[in-house]
Amino acid sequence: MSAARAAERHPVVAGRPARPRARYRRGRRLSAAVAVVGVLTAATTLTGCEDDDKRAGCAWTKTQSPTEAAGSTVVLVDGSASVHVRKAGSRGPDYGQTADELLDKEDEQGETVSIGTFGGSAGDVVWTVQERPGDWRDSNDNPRNQELNRQAANGCLRDDLATAQRTRPVDGGTDVLAALAAGAEMLSGAKGERRLLVLSDGLSTTGCADLRGARFGSAQDIKSIVSVCGARGEFSELPRLSGVKVTFVGLGHSAGGQPSADTAQRRWLRTLWTRLCERAGGTCEAEDASVMAESPVPARPGSPGEPVVRYGNSRSRTITLPGAALFDTDSPRLRPTAVETLADVAATVTATPSLHRVVVNGYVDPRGGSGNDRELSQARADAVRKALVGHGVPASRVSAHGRGRSPGCPESEAKAVADMTREQRLQCDRRVDIEIIRK
Repeated sequence: MSAARAAERHPVVAGRPARPRARYRRGRRLSAAVAVVGVLTAATTLTGCEDDDKRAGCAWTKTQSPTEAAGSTVVLVDGSASVHVRKAGSRGPDYGQTADELLDKEDEQGETVSIGTFGGSAGDVVWTVQERPGDWRDSNDNPRNQELNRQAANGCLRDDLATAQRTRPVDGGTDVLAALAAGAEMLSGAKGERRLLVLSDGLSTTGCADLRGARFGSAQDIKSIVSVCGARGEFSELPRLSGVKVTFVGLGHSAGGQPSADTAQRRWLRTLWTRLCERAGGTCEAEDASVMAESPVPARPGSPGEPVVRYGNSRSRTITLPGAALFDTDSPRLRPTAVETLADVAATVTATPSLHRVVVNGYVDPRGGSGNDRELSQARADAVRKALVGHGVPASRVSAHGRGRSPGCPESEAKAVADMTREQRLQCDRRVDIEIIRK
């Protein structure tokens, strides 16, 4: 069996640590071609495409080389529990046929396409296909055969999308930014236009864009999340999307049995992900097309669970900032670049309805001498508290605590710790947590 066929029969798992850029194994050019351009729209249920399918759409590209000028598209399919129906008769998102309108355009040709399922706190991606080439115009001299090849290739792509939606993610939880990083890296060597299509409800439950405590109606919340995600310097969680056109489809559309977003909350999600994407350098849009279906693809048995986003009903939220984004090594003095971020956090605090209190917890990593762990962490917590108060948070509502050495990464990131480098673990340990508690 060739390496390309082996890769096709055994999907590649691509993941990344909780903070650094995603890594993946770059497979050989795989078979079957599609052309993907523009925006995804409608939705319905499909069956999967077998690896040994002999239809023209899965066969005529076996010896075809990619057309470099045509560009590349990566399709990321959300595999998390919030988009999978668990009870018969429930409505849910179905992404299987979302590419129909764009695939029917006659002027499309020859892009490579990769399709993968993401999930987990590290943004792991299970690739159904990688860099599949196709140029139906160049596939045959006969116009009729060209059209047949185009139609068959499009059908194979729709089957691949359905396969990706049924694929079980590596782990529970969701980090959409991490998945974007994996998709962007897949596109890093592509020629021509680069497109990233994200089929997801957008409900991240870990990382800087953890939405479990978000209010889903506050413009200040959006500003704060974007600021915090972009404030981490060389350890930023934002992917590198310069030169990439990103389209989000399905934001706010979760499966039956999950908390449901209303129209305003879906609009908030579209604004949030567009702003995060633009901060990362991409050309970004979020489609409002419904992807809900009466008979969606069900969850696979044994699919991992994940925390639930309750659309603003949480009584608390924690904003985590790495020490490297706030302080120089062994220093409690705030960096000038940290001032704007803390101003945005303070604005989020003061805009929080029924605010009860704010708790600032400072941690240090284990590299320093044990004699000053508590003092340094307390001094850093005090500096953050002072900045918050200086930006309008009532002093009586804010307490600061130096916790000394960190007991480890936050629970939401614990499953990814084994994949971290030593420096990444140190960054996770050297942090400040700002907990905002409502009455």
